[in-house]
Amino acid sequence: MTAQRKADLLLVLVTLCWGSSYLFMKLGLASLQEFNLIGLRFGIAFVVAAVIFNRRLRNLDRKVLKASLFLGSLLFACFVAIVFGVKHTTTANAGFLISLSVIFVPVFSAVLLKKAPQRKVWFGALAALSGIGLLTLQSRLSVNAGDGWCIAGAALYGAYIIVTGILTHKVDSITLGVLQLGVAGGWGFAVSALTETPKLPATPENWLFVLGLSLLCSAFGFIGQTAAQRYTTAAHTGLIFSLEPIFAALFAFLFTGETLTLQGYLGATVVLAGVISVELDSSMLKNLLSTSLCVARKY
Repeated sequence: MTAQRKADLLLVLVTLCWGSSYLFMKLGLASLQEFNLIGLRFGIAFVVAAVIFNRRLRNLDRKVLKASLFLGSLLFACFVAIVFGVKHTTTANAGFLISLSVIFVPVFSAVLLKKAPQRKVWFGALAALSGIGLLTLQSRLSVNAGDGWCIAGAALYGAYIIVTGILTHKVDSITLGVLQLGVAGGWGFAVSALTETPKLPATPENWLFVLGLSLLCSAFGFIGQTAAQRYTTAAHTGLIFSLEPIFAALFAFLFTGETLTLQGYLGATVVLAGVISVELDSSMLKNLLSTSLCVARKY
């Protein structure tokens, strides 16, 4: 297995964890204010990650500190938009609009990096976007206060993926992944102290939601992403992240008993097809198509 395949597999596991984030955020926002939740989420994640990777943090230099400050601030801005979007729009709208990052990534790559993605990446991105629409839009898309936040969050996250891909080739990716959590958490606590009434979770259930966001979705999620992006492309990263609505639907089924409609299952299939079409090289695709045609002729 190549380094890129291993990186892509790690990103799939990260996306699996992030599939639970909508559930945790919705439940967490029922008892905590927005910036308070962001501060706790990333602050706890930073403390845990710093303990685990303490040896890497002993020899910090100005280069990695500057990179972490920039990336962590961008991460904070991204999640401000996402948290406000999730709170003020429907789940269907949020799932679709935030997943627009699958389109923003190749667009930003073409404009900012002067590096047009391969045609199969564009095809996979458009297929994934179509699948996300089928999966999440169960009724007419209406406009409300949170939609703009969600679109801004998708754009910021697309930019975050591009910047992460650049910085992980210039500094140690694990150190960068840990420090960015501290920066994002610091911003969250600072703004919460100025605009909100910060508090800790009041019940064991609320602690469970916050720890789920902190350990799975943040500590593992963002350190895993920064480590993986050293060995794969930003376009691949954005496309793999389009699997998030599918994993979100899986968690909804496991914990709340929700099931997909026929339209939803079709959308999930289209998303998977889009991702697989990019991960397979041209020779594998030709062999798969040839085999399928042979089987079809027999019947």
